[in-house]
Amino acid sequence: MAELIEPSPQVLWQAANLEGELLNGPWQLLLLGDGSPTRHLQLLTGAVVEVEVAAMAAEPEGWLQPKQVEELETPLLRRQVWLICGGETLAWAESWWNQSKAEQNLRERHQPIWRSLTSNRTELFREVDGLALVNAPWLQKRFKRSGPFWSRHYRFFRQGATLTVIQEVFSPALERFLGSACTEKNYQRLLNMCGDAAKAADQIA
Repeated sequence: MAELIEPSPQVLWQAANLEGELLNGPWQLLLLGDGSPTRHLQLLTGAVVEVEVAAMAAEPEGWLQPKQVEELETPLLRRQVWLICGGETLAWAESWWNQSKAEQNLRERHQPIWRSLTSNRTELFREVDGLALVNAPWLQKRFKRSGPFWSRHYRFFRQGATLTVIQEVFSPALERFLGSACTEKNYQRLLNMCGDAAKAADQIA
């Protein structure tokens, strides 16, 4: 497997708060709730979630990352995966770890993170830190959809300390199960806030 890490997707718009007022209810639960996304995908689709590891390597120096990554001890490792249900890619995720913590907690590379972290029934706490619209050509290619795409990032805490920082991006294909992420009026409002980059992305097939 190639260990080629992709730069994080470009952030076109970031929510000023986590109230999710622009989102319809089911998407608020998916993006702002504290449940496991892989568990949600499994329940929605009725299919086992397959984890395709795209890269798992040392963090490149100087790359953009959520500010919460500063809470992790160096050296850092970044893991990037695709989440697949019934042969369809429904999400992409990346996570940042202290390298030694990653060795302890990610022994099964192709296992969902929530399963790895809860295998010994250790108590964890999840805190959502950010909601955004993002885009990248490689996301459009894999999702087979035009962007922008809904994204969130959050932290897992264990015994009061940050264990990992995770960013997730979801495919619009999930609207088959959840309905539209937002009303057409709110979507156009978001495109206006995103600016020309988002409008251009919306025209890409």
